[in-house]
Amino acid sequence: MKKIKFAIVGCGRIAHRHAEQILAFGELIAVCDIVFAKAVSFAEKYNVASYKSIDDLLKNENDVDVISICTPNGLHAKQTIKSLQSGFHVLVEKPMALEVADCSAMIFAAEKSNKNLFVVKQNRFNPPVVAVKDAIEKSILGKIFSIQLNCFWNRTESYYQDSWRGTKDLDGGTLFTQFSHFIDLLFWFFGDVETVHALTENFNHQNLIEFEDTGAVVLKFKNGIIGTMNYTVNSFHKNMEGSLTIFAEKGTVKIGGQYLNELEYQNIKNFSFDNLPKGNLANDYGNYVGSMSNHDKEYKNLIEVLQSEKLNKDNSFEGMKTVEIIQKIYQSAK
Repeated sequence: MKKIKFAIVGCGRIAHRHAEQILAFGELIAVCDIVFAKAVSFAEKYNVASYKSIDDLLKNENDVDVISICTPNGLHAKQTIKSLQSGFHVLVEKPMALEVADCSAMIFAAEKSNKNLFVVKQNRFNPPVVAVKDAIEKSILGKIFSIQLNCFWNRTESYYQDSWRGTKDLDGGTLFTQFSHFIDLLFWFFGDVETVHALTENFNHQNLIEFEDTGAVVLKFKNGIIGTMNYTVNSFHKNMEGSLTIFAEKGTVKIGGQYLNELEYQNIKNFSFDNLPKGNLANDYGNYVGSMSNHDKEYKNLIEVLQSEKLNKDNSFEGMKTVEIIQKIYQSAK
């Protein structure tokens, strides 16, 4: 079976994670970055072609099957639509976009071009997340009453300085860049959010970011579940916790650790999660740490879908649902 061929748009830190998996599962053909020196350096490392603009890449690399979008959040929609309209499948980093309307336009472009649009959702592959999702689907927990989501990380001044991070147009907000993987699980586990009440504040990053560094949120889901979310990037000196606790008719369970990577608590009627496999390590970027490094599983899934010649519409729809919940939170906070 022929190797799937990829091009990467955006040559920042996360792009190297993508390149590693592309080399493991397919073939990297080209890269581009508006800072051409970054594209050239990246291309030299992987012995591929380099371009200064996505337009030049799309025009000249007809052999490519998939465009991997690794640019700032605010560019995802435009670059994804352009790639789909040019006849390529797309894998876009989280968040899918910054507006639900943009997500809808991306999905429409994929359908019109008969191409797949994949959105990175790496926390779904964490072993305790997989196990709890399966238990929910099998009704092992019974009726779910309430949930609590905690996201307590650290982001320093150096993280935001001289960067697109922290800007309203390209970053969008703390929930988009730091915690969209956590929000993704809210819809994946519990369904649509009906109402939101949120408070947000910027306590410790004035003159650095154009939005909040802390939030407290109350959620009601359409199926009656109520939930709370507390998040911050003010955890002193390092990331502290990323956790999801579920209180249900037949049990209580907490997925914890710093990145939803550990099963911290379980007390379930006539059931227990035993011998869960060890997950991947978190993405370590030197001066800060991100979510779990599950891009290998993202690319394995992508290859399987493309080689089966099927369309994977659920992935992009669920990516839009994450953005919808984040938008509701920010609208309430206003």
